[in-house]
Amino acid sequence: MVRVKNRYLTVNYLYTGQSRASNKNDATFPELLQFHQPTPDDFTAGKLVRAIRDGVLELFGDYGLGMVNTGLKVTYHSTATSTSIIRCPQAHYEMVWAALTFMTKLPKPNDAPVVVRVVRVSGTIKKAEEEVIRRARDLILRAKMAEAGRAEAGLVTNMLTAVDTSAHKEREREKQVLVDVDMDSAEENESESD
Repeated sequence: MVRVKNRYLTVNYLYTGQSRASNKNDATFPELLQFHQPTPDDFTAGKLVRAIRDGVLELFGDYGLGMVNTGLKVTYHSTATSTSIIRCPQAHYEMVWAALTFMTKLPKPNDAPVVVRVVRVSGTIKKAEEEVIRRARDLILRAKMAEAGRAEAGLVTNMLTAVDTSAHKEREREKQVLVDVDMDSAEENESESD
């Protein structure tokens, strides 16, 4: 009996166009989260499979579709984290990857501009799930740091302004001292020449 081998592609969806949240209030929605915003709820796993099949058909024709179609399945799809895990045949995972890379819009009715990024290719679903969890934690930590950074930005700006002001005053004092020294040395040179 032949064992069917699969690859699991961990995929992120990044939104580079005008975000839905930026229309509400730019100040309360960090830029990091505008780029990693949730996927619309009507973009389901079935629509993703259809979009992949259409992409493979467009790029590789009927041959590519026949090779990929047998094992293609979305095993995990989260609209909240904009992440999916796609199972595909091991021998032809590059075709699925290419179809995802060339996807520039979500399927209708959304038509939102999107960048689909394959972040990991693994041989087991367990490693793909671990990568999804790790990336979600990273995103949460980066969002918290960005939020904390905005709260402390005013304090840091004030501190930098004070440091710049004191450094500027120190430079002015040094220039004055150099001018005074130059004038003194010029006076000494004049008195020596007389």
